[in-house]
Amino acid sequence: MGTATVRIPESKRDILKIIASVEKRGMKELLTEMIDNYVEAHKETLELFSNPNWVSLIESGKTEVENNVKGIGLDELDD
Repeated sequence: MGTATVRIPESKRDILKIIASVEKRGMKELLTEMIDNYVEAHKETLELFSNPNWVSLIESGKTEVENNVKGIGLDELDD
């Protein structure tokens, strides 16, 4: 497994060290868990952005909002 150096502000590093100490875990384990949780929380977004059709629809929708195009209400949507 490769490694990476990450610069963390001293105050945040100190908090992470305290958490790791209280939980009797290493910093590596704590940071790995945090990264895994972050990736899992954003997985759906990554999947959407990897689909060109969804990206096109999102961009189209943003343009409509910027141009004040009136949309339809939830009660007007097809089932």
